[in-house]
Amino acid sequence: MLTKRLIACFDIVNGRVTKAVGFQDNIDVAPAEELAETMYDAQIDELIFYDITASAEKRAIDIETVKKVARRVFIPFTVGGGIKSLGDMYEALKAGAEKISVDSMAVRNPEIISEGAKAFGSQCVVLSTQVKRTGKMPSGYEVYIDGARLATGMDAAEWIRRGQELGAGEICLNSIDNDGALSGYDLALMKLAEKSLSVPLIASGGAGKPEHLKELFTVTQAQAAIISSMLYSPRLSLNYTVRELKDYLLGNGISMRPPSGRGKEAAI
Repeated sequence: MLTKRLIACFDIVNGRVTKAVGFQDNIDVAPAEELAETMYDAQIDELIFYDITASAEKRAIDIETVKKVARRVFIPFTVGGGIKSLGDMYEALKAGAEKISVDSMAVRNPEIISEGAKAFGSQCVVLSTQVKRTGKMPSGYEVYIDGARLATGMDAAEWIRRGQELGAGEICLNSIDNDGALSGYDLALMKLAEKSLSVPLIASGGAGKPEHLKELFTVTQAQAAIISSMLYSPRLSLNYTVRELKDYLLGNGISMRPPSGRGKEAAI
């Protein structure tokens, strides 16, 4: 049985983590490097960092914040936002990232996926895709870009299939409809996606309680789950710890990396 992964996702604005609902009304949480260290100590498996305004503002990724976060964590660290070229990928990797996420730019220039995979290896390239249930596409889901602001007219299932063919080593699929809603993942979307993929699928959008993670890992073949609101959303009166989530999943037969001897959490 493959070990499942829990991934903390940071939506970065001006070096700080924010939290949104449906990609709107972002509220401030904490400095990115401080929350990254907290999540590392708490035994999170991986971290994804999105500079969410870089593409819309047509600028490069906030490389200084990438460096600050990379100094604090020693787990797989993916970064995205404002990645337009192999040079941008190289700078992010040099700054401490282990993987590069491409999203809006990949839609505009799909060859960046294959170029990145050829230069750095498929394991370094993650295709992140924001999709919405519009009913206009054959799959029912449409791809959006620029922070979920712009509809592309592209079918989600066809796009992730093409991304895999171009060399993406992982697909991160986010439901705009479920994002921040705490109502659970869009399981129909994930089951649709897994039919098109042989590379790992990361599910994103909607986790609000441990049962949602259990359901995702039981009902679908997703290898990893993004959790944000559950861990640190100021909108919630009670947040879960990574240890609580892992203990719950392990107790329900889900294969997870158990809490290790790393970080402050290990001493508890």
